[in-house]
Formats: sequence, structure tokens, C-alpha cells
Amino acid sequence: MSATEISAPQKARILAEALPFIRAYHATTLVIRFGGGAMADPALTAGFARDVALLRLVGMNPIVVHGGGWRIDELLQQMGIEIRRHHGMRITDERTMQVVEMVLGERNQELVGHINRFGGRAVGLNGQDGRFIHARAMVPAPGGGADAPAPDYGFVGDVESIDTDVIDLLLSRSFIPVIMPIGVGADGTAYHINSDIVAGELARALRAEKLILMTNVAGVHDAAGRLRYVLTATEADGFLRDGTVSGGMQPRLTAALEAVRDGVRSVHIIDGGVPSALLLEVLTADGVGTAVRSDAGPHFLADSESYLAAGMS
Repeated sequence: MSATEISAPQKARILAEALPFIRAYHATTLVIRFGGGAMADPALTAGFARDVALLRLVGMNPIVVHGGGWRIDELLQQMGIEIRRHHGMRITDERTMQVVEMVLGERNQELVGHINRFGGRAVGLNGQDGRFIHARAMVPAPGGGADAPAPDYGFVGDVESIDTDVIDLLLSRSFIPVIMPIGVGADGTAYHINSDIVAGELARALRAEKLILMTNVAGVHDAAGRLRYVLTATEADGFLRDGTVSGGMQPRLTAALEAVRDGVRSVHIIDGGVPSALLLEVLTADGVGTAVRSDAGPHFLADSESYLAAGMS
């Protein structure tokens, strides 16, 4: 059924059903990683920006961390720059890093502009602004024996720590931080960091209510290929250890696991290709991906129901 086929009473009921979620998550912090194929689709990007603005306007504190890998590779190919990877990680020399910073800057300003047009007050940030993302060079995994040493990743980094002062200040003034995943080393060197890692570390530092990782797939699948709607931390750890999860999902599930073990209430891995996936995940009882929770406490769904009931009391 299309939006034009929904009657006025149905629209009113849909809005009313969102009320307990709006109340429960009012004034809470949501860290949202946006990237993948959705960023390459103008309609999905605009829809995402609208949904972020809506969440802020109803009283939540969304923070966006974005990627842009698809566009980086596309531009590198157009410029005739070789794309080299090791264990799925792009090896980033100085020339590649210049392309990375240019692309991420463009994507950042695009998202900021979209959110502002929908009534939000977005501010674009680079981890070098105020040096709030402290980074270090990433150490490559072994390359596979003495005859195949691991290459130097170059300007690929990992998060050492995050200073949340600038984020706290922006949130206190009702701004929406839109962050590109660039960190800075102690010597001033800029490093490109996986956006899932940045989002996970930021959620942990802020003790966020939710970490939402938007991807190109429906969620996490088990060894039999079945979508898992809920994963405990122990189950997620098992999937990582036995290789059930690999490739691009590996850093996402790792970030999710570390976040729930360090105080983030829940982590949601969802398909950014679903229109309004963000609103469906936050404001309805019908999830659109995989929710990762800690091992402690009651079953995730029961826990959520009691939490929403408390918000309505």
C-alpha cells in the first residue's frame, strides 16, 4: 500500500503507535553509522537525512558517522590510482589519503546540507577538529608467512581515544554532529579509520542508548544463512571466532560486540537500502535487521517491552 492509499485514520494510528518510542528515547543519544549503497542513492540519502532531522525534532540526540568507501574506490579508479587491499583493508598511501579526505569532505557537506534542509541543525566534523578523535596507525595482521610479510597500511588508523567535549557541547545546543571518520595522531598525522569502528567507539564513550549500523545487507546471518533478529554478546563472539561472519560484516559485528559489552544498551545492524529503515528501527516494534544485546538481563524483546512501559508511566 502506498502513502497515498493510507487513510487519515490509519495515518493517525501509525503516528500514535510511535508515541511510546518517542517518550522512551526522549533525550537519549543515538549514534548512527551511515554508509554503503544507501549513500550512493540520492533518494535514500535524502530520506535518511529527513529521518535524522525528525528524530532530533522529537527530542532525541542523533549523531551521524558516515563512510564513503564506494565513492573513494570509484574516484581512485577514475584517477588511475591502484587500489590495494590486505584482509579487506584499503592500503592508503599519501596520494590515496588525499582522495579519501576529499571524498569524505564532499559526502559530509552533502549530508549536512540535506539534514539542514529538513529542519535539523547539522554541523560537519572531522576528527581533526579540536583533535577529538585520537588515532594511531593500524598494525596489519600477519601476511601469511615469512615469504609474504604483511604490508604497511599507510594512513589507515585505529581509534586510540575520543574526547567527547565538542560532541557534548553540540548536543547541548540541539545541533546534530555529522562526523567523517578521520582521526589525528599524536604527531598531527591524519588517519582514515573504518566508520564502523569510529561509530562504535563514539557510542561507547558517550554511553549511548543505541548504536545503529546501516549496511548493505539485512543483518547478521548464521552459518545456515538464516537472518538472526537478535544476538547475545556470546553468540556474536562465537560468530566472529568461527568465521560465520567475515568480510565487511566483521568490523561491524566487532564494533557491536564491544559496544554492548561497554554499556551501550543495544546495537542494531540494519539494511540502509530499506526506505526509512532508521525510523522503522527506532520508532516501531518491527525491526528491520539484527539487534545485538549483552548477555545480562532478560530476553531482548521482553527487556524492550518493559523499558517502553516504564517510559509510558
